[in-house]
Amino acid sequence: MKKVLSLIICFLAFGTSVSLGRVKPLANENSRGLYVRSIEQVLRLEEDEIDLATAILIISEQWNDNVYGRRYLTELDNMAFEIRDRLTTKRMWPNRKAITVINEYLFDELGFKPVEKADNPNDLFLHSVLDEKRGYCLSLSILYLSLAERLGLPLYGVVVPEHFFVRYDDGRVRFNIETTAKGGYADDEHYITKFNAPQDDRDSIYMKNLNKLQTLGCFFNNLGNSYNDVGNTDQAMVALESAAEINPSLAEARMNLGNIYLKKDRVTDAIFEYRAALEINPNDDKMHNNLGNAYAKRGWHNDAIGEYTQSLKLNPNYIDAYKNLATAYCNQQMFAQAHSSLKDAIALEPKNAELYIQLGDVYRKMGHYEKGVAEYKKAVKIKRNLAEAYCGLAACYNEMEMFDDEIQAYKKALSINPDMSVALMNLGNVYFRDKKYKTAIEYYQKAVQIVPDESGVHYNIAAAYSNMGQFEEAVAEYKKAIVLEPKMSDAHHGLAVAFYNLGKYESAWKHIKIAEELGAEITEDLLKAIEKNL
Repeated sequence: MKKVLSLIICFLAFGTSVSLGRVKPLANENSRGLYVRSIEQVLRLEEDEIDLATAILIISEQWNDNVYGRRYLTELDNMAFEIRDRLTTKRMWPNRKAITVINEYLFDELGFKPVEKADNPNDLFLHSVLDEKRGYCLSLSILYLSLAERLGLPLYGVVVPEHFFVRYDDGRVRFNIETTAKGGYADDEHYITKFNAPQDDRDSIYMKNLNKLQTLGCFFNNLGNSYNDVGNTDQAMVALESAAEINPSLAEARMNLGNIYLKKDRVTDAIFEYRAALEINPNDDKMHNNLGNAYAKRGWHNDAIGEYTQSLKLNPNYIDAYKNLATAYCNQQMFAQAHSSLKDAIALEPKNAELYIQLGDVYRKMGHYEKGVAEYKKAVKIKRNLAEAYCGLAACYNEMEMFDDEIQAYKKALSINPDMSVALMNLGNVYFRDKKYKTAIEYYQKAVQIVPDESGVHYNIAAAYSNMGQFEEAVAEYKKAIVLEPKMSDAHHGLAVAFYNLGKYESAWKHIKIAEELGAEITEDLLKAIEKNL
């Protein structure tokens, strides 16, 4: 391994446990993997030396400082001893017949069950599965495999797109075990068909018996998603880079890593990962959609349109792809196509308020303001607390010169989301237009607290101060705008006027010449007035 997951600094050696009266050790008794202290050490082991449960619990301790991994290893050992005792009582060898005993013990007696929706990051971790008696496909399979390695059973993890299960394979007998269905059986064709598993590539990881390192790589993929879910994109990236390195043919790992790169504005790296994922699984609608997002961020809108279109060919019900396609069409001024895309989406989800907001935006860009108002009102009727809908209404009212309605719509948007910077700035513009400069400044200053690096807000504050004759304050704000955007010609022009009114003619001359060089329109009267006073 050239790169390892830098997640864990220290982890006490777990060792193993032997319950009183149980002389015969478990099958993993002498595994070197029981005594590692970090994930780095795990990844330096030979594959057959890895103890999967130990590795997973090391990560649990990193995820949750309150987890004491040794306790959970002891619990797993005791569960394995209990299963072995039951097999002994029934005079059964630890072979394929043991699966029935394991299933009865785990799912019927202890009550382990699948979560209804895999939306809680904690449900990934082995300690949480043992505590809560619940998990999803991967985490329940990790529990199953952890018991198998203690019992010496030939069980393997198996991955298909967006799913994970367990397989018994002793070289003669082979069958699949679905941990989200109480250990029930499903044949290979079920997984291939239901999860659209790629079958063409002999090097594909899908539907194959995974070794422990490959299973750990699948766990890293989900670990990256869990870190991303809680907002820790740095650890998410580390985990997903390890997932992609261990299992380079796991398309989901490449796609999820691409998602993190895109979030970090590493667009080129994101495109590379998405393309790699699509080489593995070209029929994944989400991957085409995500590649389209990367192309759109790069400004390659035609390429983005191509990917969104392909995504919808694979999944005609993919609402996000319709929305993204409409946005890409708008960026190319192809408003009729954007309109058509959103109408198709609305036909699928007529109660999706966001679609009506986006359609209102399209009408507004087309100059059809009354139609835009109608769509925004449909959105509000479905879901009242939508600040974006009221903001869109206000923009249409502005174009329709319905200024009182415009103000009320912006105020409604801000009552829902007081930190909506665009509404604050636009409402400031309304009061500026009405020459209510003091009120305009109040809204601009609220906006600048939210977006302090927005040069246009500082410029607007400066212009309002200048119109009030408060030139010292205007100079301060124009300077802030210029620091953020040195080539803002209007800010240099405004600064020149403010300096002129303060009697600072050399500074006024300096900035009026900069404004002129940057292409601002300069009146001869202003130039002569400044020059006369030098």
